[in-house]
Amino acid sequence: MDKSLRNYLVVTGGYWAFTITDGAIRMLVVLYFHMLGYSPFEVAMLFLFYEFFGIVTNLVGGWLGARIGLNLTMHIGMGMQVIALLLLTAPDAWLSVPYVMAAQALSGIAKDLNKMSAKASVKTMMGDEGESQLFKWVAILTGSKNALKGAGFFVGAALLDRVGFRGAMATLAGLLLVVLLITTFLLPSGVGKMKTKPKFTQVFSKVPAINWLSAARFFLFGSRDVWFVVGLPVFLFEVLGWSSTYVGAFLAVWVIGYGVIQASAPKLVRHSHHGHGPGGRTARLWAFLLALFPAGIAIALQQGWPADTVLIIGLILFGIVFAVNSAVHSYLILAYSEHDKVAMSVGFYYMANAGGRLVGTVLSGWAYQTQGLAGCLWWSTAFILAAALLSFGLPEINQESKISEVRSV
Repeated sequence: MDKSLRNYLVVTGGYWAFTITDGAIRMLVVLYFHMLGYSPFEVAMLFLFYEFFGIVTNLVGGWLGARIGLNLTMHIGMGMQVIALLLLTAPDAWLSVPYVMAAQALSGIAKDLNKMSAKASVKTMMGDEGESQLFKWVAILTGSKNALKGAGFFVGAALLDRVGFRGAMATLAGLLLVVLLITTFLLPSGVGKMKTKPKFTQVFSKVPAINWLSAARFFLFGSRDVWFVVGLPVFLFEVLGWSSTYVGAFLAVWVIGYGVIQASAPKLVRHSHHGHGPGGRTARLWAFLLALFPAGIAIALQQGWPADTVLIIGLILFGIVFAVNSAVHSYLILAYSEHDKVAMSVGFYYMANAGGRLVGTVLSGWAYQTQGLAGCLWWSTAFILAAALLSFGLPEINQESKISEVRSV
């Protein structure tokens, strides 16, 4: 097997395992603390540090990965996730809001170290195989990750029903520790490490296209989390009367389907006639299309249509279009990045992603508590329109003069 492909598969396998635990811990915390009587806004606050430290981690993580290697930052992330899971096996008396927020902060740092490392590694490992090939490999990695995160939602909800909150956390910690040991043995050292030690000030991108894309990413992922993190699962559990296992299974199927679509994005997005990947025009088109769906779901709910039917159909359509948007963005950040600075570019970009998730998470709890699920959906629509407008700053990809065109925008 080709060495680059082998390394890609090892990174992907490690990323998959981590992602299952990430999805599971999110579903476990939302459902368990809602059962304990926490309000939707209080549940959202439990994720505040998770998202906030994701911003910090992405800012510092890209710089750190460029200095010590992406494989090492990935393994540091896995180790921190194991510790975060074990912290949540504490007795109920310990599970105060500050304690859970601290454990979630550690998990947020772990998640973004792992994600940044895995995605930046793709460009390093694939070398110069062309932009359409890069789009394909990034889409497969990202799509499969999201499918496994959906599986994690189901695993978390099922474990909660079968072995309880603490048993679930201990099981996940043990499995991830095994994967950490395996990937540490299989991966070479120094992946993504820059030849010269970058200064910390270099983490802030000077490439306009990366800045525009990062701003659009902020609003794109805020638009999803503003209704998906707290509002939707609490609505399904509280208003529609679904059990925790049904809520977890439904959201798991949605995220798995979303991941499958994301992995198939290169086939769904029409390429240019010269074989390179999508550019700014594609990002704008799909963003404006996406805005139609949360607005449509909100209108249908406000008109009194059957909530379960509206949400199931609406979520399917929203997931398909959101998946393509996300895959296009994930490709563009690598396409716009210079080869030796990819870790820092990806870190800066995912800092914006984490910022959007933070704002979306906080708004999800507040908007659901004050305006209901329809209110969350209108916030989502506004965020998507902001992402679409910011995408007018994104250039097209030209294989022959990519860097010069990107820098000139």
